[in-house]
Amino acid sequence: MHLSDPWWVYVLRGAGVYLCLLIVLRLIGKRAFGDMTTFDIVVLMLVGSTLRIAITGEDKSPLSAVIGVIPIFLLDKAMGWACARWPWLERVVEGKDSLLARGGQILDGALRRHDMSEAAFRRALREKGVRDIGDAAEVRLEANGKVSVLKVARRE
Repeated sequence: MHLSDPWWVYVLRGAGVYLCLLIVLRLIGKRAFGDMTTFDIVVLMLVGSTLRIAITGEDKSPLSAVIGVIPIFLLDKAMGWACARWPWLERVVEGKDSLLARGGQILDGALRRHDMSEAAFRRALREKGVRDIGDAAEVRLEANGKVSVLKVARRE
């Protein structure tokens, strides 16, 4: 198998693409891929196809793809290892959760800040088994883009 560039070029491209994509995804916010819609899947496919070109260039050999992907996996593993040891890094990479509602009330501007429609918010509640916002003690948008709901404790 012949490579059109030295092997280390693919390593640098793979690592660079990984880091750039990590920054872009962090900047666009938590809701980007929290709940995968058809549109999110289309975007993901297009981004993946486009980034393949950024990693391998014009080289179509399988070896260039493998060499380009290895640093992505290694960086991802290293990032997970580092985030597990340094909470400040995890906050930078992953972000932090955001309070959307408390005591049965949606907080002013909370949904807008995270580009969440009220319909999507209510759908998330229903998915968690909560029919009415009054039954939710607290609703948070987690750093991973998922919505978590703490239900009001009922006395019986």
